[in-house]
Amino acid sequence: MSTEIILGVGGMTCNACVNNVKNALTQISGVSNVIVDLDSAQATINIDESGPTKEELESIVTNAGYSIHEPGSNLLQLSNTPKREDFNWGDRGVWLQSAHNTKWCLIGCSIGDFGTIFLFQITENPWAWSVMSIMLLAMFNGIMTSIALETFILLKQMPFKEAFRVAIGMSLISMISMEAAMNVVDVVLTGGAKLTWWVVIPMLIAGFLTPWPYNYWRLKKYGMSCH
Repeated sequence: MSTEIILGVGGMTCNACVNNVKNALTQISGVSNVIVDLDSAQATINIDESGPTKEELESIVTNAGYSIHEPGSNLLQLSNTPKREDFNWGDRGVWLQSAHNTKWCLIGCSIGDFGTIFLFQITENPWAWSVMSIMLLAMFNGIMTSIALETFILLKQMPFKEAFRVAIGMSLISMISMEAAMNVVDVVLTGGAKLTWWVVIPMLIAGFLTPWPYNYWRLKKYGMSCH
């Protein structure tokens, strides 16, 4: 005998999110069928007698980085006309999802940023670029590699054209603030555009923490993220 459970799922912004939620739920023993709908922000789960409880399903969704709300409350539609009183900073699911988004953005940005600084460092800056010029180039390259990495990751879930569109739709404010934070920390701690074994960790911490609250706000209030 199968039982149907409907969950309202918050934080889904594209088909990649739909696949993430569906994959998390279908891996659970006792779940026979899962339908996740982006427009209605709902997941319909069929479970057998030995299947998980509703509370366990909700926990699975939140552990995947999404939030739970009452079915029938479409967060994506509501985000088009947000009300100030609806926003809060206490949604654990949104914090997890925005942290996940920020993490992948940070990895992508770090590849281009660190690579650029390292290149100038090992070649001893043969072109005599100023520190500011190196940092600006590092920021630009970081944004480009972040978009490239995000596109590559999304190729597993959608065609190249859609994956690239989603990747370039990532918030520039988030990426620029991330890049600026990392490079400011580098200059303050090393006195220039340099990479040392001890400066990388504080650069990454600053790069993650600086845009994270903004990414939470953007996802919570407008349902927008880089995934």
